Amino acid sequence: MRPPPRSQTGALARLRAAFFASPGGALLTVLSLAAMWFLFSATLRWAFSDAVFSGGRDACAGGGGMCWPFVFAKAEQWVYGRYPESERWRPDLAFVVLAAGLAWLAFPQMPKKKTVGALFAAAYPVFAFVLLCGGMFGLPEVETPLWGGVMLTLVIAATGNAASLPLAVLLALGRRARGLPALRTLCAGFIEFVRGVPLITVLFMASVMLPLFLPEGATVNQLLRALIAVALFQAAYLAEVVRGGLQALPPGQEEGAKALGFSYWQTALLIVLPQALKTSIPGIVNSYIALLKDTTLVLIIGLFDVLGMVQLTTKDPEWIAPTTTDSGYFIVAAFFWIVCFLMSRYSRSLERKLSAGRR
Repeated sequence: MRPPPRSQTGALARLRAAFFASPGGALLTVLSLAAMWFLFSATLRWAFSDAVFSGGRDACAGGGGMCWPFVFAKAEQWVYGRYPESERWRPDLAFVVLAAGLAWLAFPQMPKKKTVGALFAAAYPVFAFVLLCGGMFGLPEVETPLWGGVMLTLVIAATGNAASLPLAVLLALGRRARGLPALRTLCAGFIEFVRGVPLITVLFMASVMLPLFLPEGATVNQLLRALIAVALFQAAYLAEVVRGGLQALPPGQEEGAKALGFSYWQTALLIVLPQALKTSIPGIVNSYIALLKDTTLVLIIGLFDVLGMVQLTTKDPEWIAPTTTDSGYFIVAAFFWIVCFLMSRYSRSLERKLSAGRR
């Protein structure tokens, strides 16, 4: 058998088949490349070629590009908020441990991933809480109103996503419970009620209305209220994603488990849920990305996430200039895009890994 001609193999052949297979496809490719070049070249020119890299407010006021001195001057405040400078090693350590744990679980060649994952899920929340809050083991206490910036954004997003998935699984299973109509109605009612209101409404209810139902003199930390509200809101959306994965499974899976004598919980935990969660990975990651961006709404209830800190620092009289606000928003947009892009790429690699062997 003769090998295929060189014009039909290699990188050039794949590019031609993907982007220039037809005259219409070639035209769309050229137009898309032109639009991308126009947008990216203008952005790069504003961020680097026309940017100001030294000086102060006067230098930025006279330039038409990005104000990098403002970014350098406020970077730590955007990352840590008003967290005491002498204690900023604590969030740094928490981030390093989190990154190390996630890297251990992400790379397939790492050993004992199940054991490490179980220990990490059980121990890291306690470790991060003690480290960030302090007040024990000789660590000075840092009140949560001083938290802010990227640190607060990641705390809210990580806590909301981690706490919402188990609750979402329970809600999805409860909504599909055939023999328990009361439980099914309760789960469905909670899901529909929470999904029927925007997140900002849930945050307002948690911040303003929740204290009205507490005994006189009792208070709940404002950050804790926001975390509970975000977790419940995210759980309602994830429950529908998980329920879609459950309904996508053929009924023969449950019937085969019953024929083998499996109980309901054995069937759900060992057979149904692993397959449903694998099918639901795109929807779950999509909800995670949406929640990460929705954390900017906590500014409404007085918590200064990374966007809130940028808006706060742009009011500094020493840095009021036409380009400082745009520079801060550019850094925030780049931060969210990079994090969301990394989450999306890891989701794609996880899908490919879990789909190995499927036709």
